[in-house]
Amino acid sequence: MDKLIMTPGPTQCSEEVRNALAIKNTNTDMDENFFELYEDTCDKAKRIINSKESIPVIMLGEAILGLESACASFIEEGDRVLCIYNGIFGKGFGDFVDMYGGEKVYFKGDYRKGIDIEELEKFIDKNGPFKIATLVHCETPTGVTNPIDEICPLLKEKGILSIVDAVSSYGGEEILMDKWNIDVLLAGTQKCLSVTSGGTIIFLSSKALDILNNRKSNIKGYYVNLKNWINVVDNKKFPYTHSDALINSINVALDRLINIGDFTRIHKELASKIRDTFTKCGFRIYSNDHYSNTLTAIELPKGIDFDHMFKYLKDEKDILIGGSIGKFSGKLFRVGHMGENAKEEKIYILLKALDEYFNYINKNMDKELHIEFSKI
Repeated sequence: MDKLIMTPGPTQCSEEVRNALAIKNTNTDMDENFFELYEDTCDKAKRIINSKESIPVIMLGEAILGLESACASFIEEGDRVLCIYNGIFGKGFGDFVDMYGGEKVYFKGDYRKGIDIEELEKFIDKNGPFKIATLVHCETPTGVTNPIDEICPLLKEKGILSIVDAVSSYGGEEILMDKWNIDVLLAGTQKCLSVTSGGTIIFLSSKALDILNNRKSNIKGYYVNLKNWINVVDNKKFPYTHSDALINSINVALDRLINIGDFTRIHKELASKIRDTFTKCGFRIYSNDHYSNTLTAIELPKGIDFDHMFKYLKDEKDILIGGSIGKFSGKLFRVGHMGENAKEEKIYILLKALDEYFNYINKNMDKELHIEFSKI
């Protein structure tokens, strides 16, 4: 029996996308048809974020490659970088800032809430200037989505280049790159696109491209050097051998997303139903506002061990759910409802399995959890 993967990424691939991975291979360094496929995929990728001005780059490597490439390519020695965070991944940008010689300055927000724009502006005015700011759109460990539609225009007003991790939101949340003045946007393949892991998509604004082309120092690295990706189609030359299978599958996945139409509404409505259901059943959603529409982080009931719950669902029901990481490990569990997982029938299967798990716990482990799945 195939496992039902309800984790916050990787998500399950559709049969159409899996078949696209089986494309008859070619020499991607020399076949002009591949350059056409790559260019077509980039054009479709821009449509997801309603962008006409950005320059997309699709790199061969898991999404963390995009984060490091952005930091390597834009941070120079001594640059002051504002790391805006209210979660583990946002804070983690600071490690890349250190790695590439920048001076990091943290702005910490409430982990249960979206970034407060007024507090952020006061912080920038008091502690600036900054050349670059890094932030995460959707913090997957806690299920909080930050208001980048407010943050990025503020950063532009302050003359700060924005680098946004949208790995878990691209294709599931509304993102208007040009309108919201986003300079560098980072996406992945294994989340809302529901493609196998192994690809990272980076979008560069004209401002970002100008800064990239006018660096004072050389970029520390080759694989992470975004300069190597500018004009690859016109020059008919990639910096390294690309994957025809991966690009073809991304192309098909983008077609599926575009054909769906209003995918942001679908994710939003389903996420709202999921939060309401878990709340009515006696659970507590971790975030207090700015809820993610691509995953939900839920507090584990007192006395429930995540590893035990995970093992039961995996072994007895062939279902995978996510735990959390860092200080939230063992305290939260996470349900992914993005991309191919954004389907009511899959959520129902998971909820039914959880109902059976908690009934099992009450009968066999002398626990009274008062989890009322009968309200589903």
